[in-house]
Amino acid sequence: MPHLDAAYNLARWLVRNPQDAEDLAQEAMLRAVRFFSGFRGGDPRSWLLTIVRHTCYSWLTRNRAAELAEAFDEEAHSATTSEASVNAAGSSQYYSSPEAQVIAQSEAGRLRRGLDSLPVVFREAVVLRELEGMSYKEIAEISGVSIGTVMSRIARGRERLREALGAPPPPLVVTEAPAKAAANKGPMP
Repeated sequence: MPHLDAAYNLARWLVRNPQDAEDLAQEAMLRAVRFFSGFRGGDPRSWLLTIVRHTCYSWLTRNRAAELAEAFDEEAHSATTSEASVNAAGSSQYYSSPEAQVIAQSEAGRLRRGLDSLPVVFREAVVLRELEGMSYKEIAEISGVSIGTVMSRIARGRERLREALGAPPPPLVVTEAPAKAAANKGPMP
């Protein structure tokens, strides 16, 4: 039960529908209880989120197969905050004025729409990393992919989210070690 919020959060972002997410989180919890004897130790949160992920992907396969097919098209995708903070944007206790609250709600809505626009594999990776605060290793275990694939999905997801939000790309920082820079200039006169 302590990870029920994380289970719902992942389900919500994967299926993009609060009612379906509630049903899928509940189904995943029932599966976790039913198969608890198969739990061999480790992080219970990761174990539960793996069950949630499988439950959601099974549901998506049955109900929205086209969305999953689009999400796994690597060629098409190789171009170029926490749920609590997203939810908190609607709460006036965090803002000093009604104007600040309206702005925060607008930004939370933009973020929600941006995340919803991501293909499911990228959305999953970004949500687990940024909203759930999971490590690359934990995400790899939950997703059943390598850490390199997780890193790639997060990077691509962040880039697509940045594009969806209309944010400028991060600045390109090129640094060169001083000794190497001096060596490249040739001998000193």
